[in-house]
Amino acid sequence: MPRDHRPGKSVRVLLAEDQGMMRGALALLLGMEPDIEVVAQVGRGDEIVDAAVVARPDVALLDIELPGHSGLDAAADLRDEVPDCRVLILTTFGRPGYLRRAMEAGAVGFLVKDGPVEELAEAVRKALRGETVVDPALAAAALGAGPNPLTARERDALAASVDGATIADIAAALHLSESTVRNYLSSAIGKTGTRNRMEAVRAARQQGWL
Repeated sequence: MPRDHRPGKSVRVLLAEDQGMMRGALALLLGMEPDIEVVAQVGRGDEIVDAAVVARPDVALLDIELPGHSGLDAAADLRDEVPDCRVLILTTFGRPGYLRRAMEAGAVGFLVKDGPVEELAEAVRKALRGETVVDPALAAAALGAGPNPLTARERDALAASVDGATIADIAAALHLSESTVRNYLSSAIGKTGTRNRMEAVRAARQQGWL
C-alpha cells in the first residue's frame, strides 16, 4: 500500500536524465518548491531501480532515451520492484506511441521538457494524489494513432539495426537465425509502409513505436 502522505510532508522525487546540466537544473528548480525534495539523481536507465530501492521516492521523473535501459522499460521495472513509486515520463519527444507505451508500463503521466517548471511541480503533486497527468493534445493524438503494430520481436530486430548492423550481427545479438531476423525485418518494413529497414527504423521512431 502507498505510504501515508500527510499534509506538509515533502514529496520525495527521483530524477533520471542523462544530460548532467539538464538533470542539475531540474533538481535545483524542483528543490526550490517548499513541498518537493529531490532524493536521488541518476544518469542511466539501468541505475533507476537500484536508486529507487535505496531512496524510496514517492515519484520518479524519467527521461525516455537513457543509456543502459530506456525510461519506458524502467517504468515497468519500478511498477514491479517499487510499486508505491509513481512514474512520470519527462521527454523531449511528445510522440503518441511513446505515450501509449508509457501508460502500458504503468506511468501516471507524460510531459514534454519545454513546459514551465511550475507545471512540472504541479504534475508531481498530482501524481502523488493518484491523478493522471497527460497533455490533452497528445492524448488525442495517441488515440488517433492507434496501437503499436509492431511485435516485441519486430521492435527488437529494428532496434538492433540502428547502427547499421548486418543480418548476421542482429541474429547473433538476438540469438535468432538469420532467416528469422529477415522475416521480422520484412514484416516491420511492411507494417511501417517503408522500403527498407533503415526507413522502417526512422518511421518507427517518429511514431514512438521503437
